[in-house]
Amino acid sequence: MSDDVLSVIPTDPWWRPGQEAAHRAAALAAELAPGLIDDEEVEIDVSWHETIQFVDSYSNLMRITCPLCGSSIDLEWWQEFGDAHADEGLSTLEVRVPCCSGSTSLEDLRFDWPCGFARFEIAIWNPDRASFDDDELAALGAALGHPVRQIRAHI
Repeated sequence: MSDDVLSVIPTDPWWRPGQEAAHRAAALAAELAPGLIDDEEVEIDVSWHETIQFVDSYSNLMRITCPLCGSSIDLEWWQEFGDAHADEGLSTLEVRVPCCSGSTSLEDLRFDWPCGFARFEIAIWNPDRASFDDDELAALGAALGHPVRQIRAHI
């Protein structure tokens, strides 16, 4: 069986909320994202990380494009990069891209299906919706105390 995960992360990858704000935002996410089966509550994971983690769209990710030269970045290279940093996370967002050997920020890579980087994440498992609209994202950001964005993963 496969899962869909709708993640909400701060727009600033380094930012993390306090416990109270995180719980407030997670409660709002639960209200906005009903479960798939018989109105069952969705599973929500709230995570704080010491280092920046990659918030992946998994099988939704089709292509990564270099912001420096416009070339496609090999997904195998990206997988190896992710595997190398899976346990310890990222201490920097700077990366040397394989296509042109230029230095850029991971945030500037163009992901075909959005991906992100964060030290905090609210992950909503198998919600009965594909995404939050702009007003809902603004409300989640207000509850959290920081603007947010969303990542849709299919695992």
